[in-house]
This record gives sequence, C-alpha cells and structure tokens, in this order.
Amino acid sequence: MERVVVVTGVSRGLGLELCKQYLSEGAKVYGCCRSPEQSQQLLELKHSAGYQFELVPLDITQPGMIQNLQYVIEEPIDILINNAGIYGPSGLSYDQLTVDPWMEVLRVNTVAPMMVTQALVEKVAESHDKKIIMMSSKMGSMGDNQKGGCYIYRSAKAALNAVGKSLAIDLADRGISVGILNPGWVQTDMGGSSALIDSETSIRGIRKVIEQLSLKSSGHFISYDGSLITW
Repeated sequence: MERVVVVTGVSRGLGLELCKQYLSEGAKVYGCCRSPEQSQQLLELKHSAGYQFELVPLDITQPGMIQNLQYVIEEPIDILINNAGIYGPSGLSYDQLTVDPWMEVLRVNTVAPMMVTQALVEKVAESHDKKIIMMSSKMGSMGDNQKGGCYIYRSAKAALNAVGKSLAIDLADRGISVGILNPGWVQTDMGGSSALIDSETSIRGIRKVIEQLSLKSSGHFISYDGSLITW
C-alpha cells in the first residue's frame, strides 16, 4: 500500500527537499504552504510527479485553514511532518526584545504544529506507520546553549520540544510515535551559505531517523545523524 506523507512549509529548503525525497521513493505526498502556485520549483515537481504529489494551500497562522485540512486530506496519513517555521528577528540582545515578534514566532513554530497535529491526528491513527514529526532545532536545547542570545527562536523550539514530548506520552496508547528532530545546520535561506551541510544530506538523515522511529524512541530529541540531543 502506498505510504502517505504530509509536509508543511514546502515552498523551499528542507520542506521542498522532504517532498522530493519521499516522492522519489514512491510515497504519496501532500505538500502544504501558503502560496504553492507562486513556487516554480513546486510547480515543476508537481508536473513531474503528477497524482503522487498534491499541493495544499495552507497558512498555519489561520485556524480555519488548519481545520480544513481534515477534509482536504481524506486518506490515512502515515507520516505527518510539521516542518513549517520562521526564525524571526535576529541579532537582538536581551534588552532589545519586544512582545509582538516573539509572539509571532511562538505562534508559527510552537502553537501551529500542535494545531495541525490536532486537525490530522485521527488520520495518522488510521494509518500503518502512525508517525508525527516535529522539526525542531539544536538551538532549542538548553544543555547545548553555550553562546546565549537568540532568545526568540531558542524559546520557541524549546517549547516545541515540550509539546512533542507530551504528545509522545499522550498518543502512545494509540500506537502513534512522535519524533522531535534536529535537521542540523543546513545551507538554506534560514541557515545561510556558511552552514555545515546541504538540504539533501540533512533530509536523507532525517528520513532514516523517521524510518527507525518507534514507540520505544518516541519523544526523544534526535539529530539528523541519529544521535540523541540533550534537552
């Protein structure tokens, strides 16, 4: 039976690469982003993949669009990957922070993945693989924080980790595994050109971690290379 994968934030970077790699292995992929018709790469991928790749308009800051997902995607979902996220303002010291940008990053990076999960969890429960992925970051690790700063992004990803950990506990009796994954420092618009690895390497590793994810490893904070990350 064809594996069904749903990915948010697919217009570029890691989300786009997730779609490419899962399509290459024969999965049915639903790619969600705000304006899929404006991404030439997505349109080209759709043209080559055909029915295997469905583009879904989704602004994860709009509750109505999130709730509508359960009607747009009618089949069981083997793997739900909450990938969409933003960095927010960068380079701010502790005395330069303001409320509104912080709330926006928390809304997109922490609250929205939970709302998407709420909307689609029944579809995940009906599937064979039963996996939910929260795309986090090593910057959400307090044990790994050696440089300070980055208050907004760090706090949003740390909060996402807490959400993923609780979901892993609460959904275990339904057979659903939850992965909290770090893609590494990747050469994307967010990661910059000086990052250590490219998108293809990161996602190849992420897919391997997802493949190995089970109820035993559910709720762990895992890097793309399979190593555990301290909270």
